[in-house]
Amino acid sequence: MMRMGMMLNMLFYIVVIGFAIYGFLLLVMKPFENKANNALSILKERFARGEIDAEEYKEKMKVLKN
Repeated sequence: MMRMGMMLNMLFYIVVIGFAIYGFLLLVMKPFENKANNALSILKERFARGEIDAEEYKEKMKVLKN
C-alpha cells in the first residue's frame, strides 16, 4: 500500500511531465500555425487606415481566402 507522500510525489511528476509535453507540442506546432489570419488582419488594418480602397480590399480578400 502506498503512502500519501508517495502518491503526491507521483502525481506531481505526472503533472510536470504533462506540462513538459504540452510545452514541447506548442514549440513544435508554432511553425505550422495558420499565417492567413495574420495576413487578413493586416489587410483589414490597411483598409481601415485608407491605404487601399474597397475594390482592392475585396480582390485581396478573395485571394487570401483561397
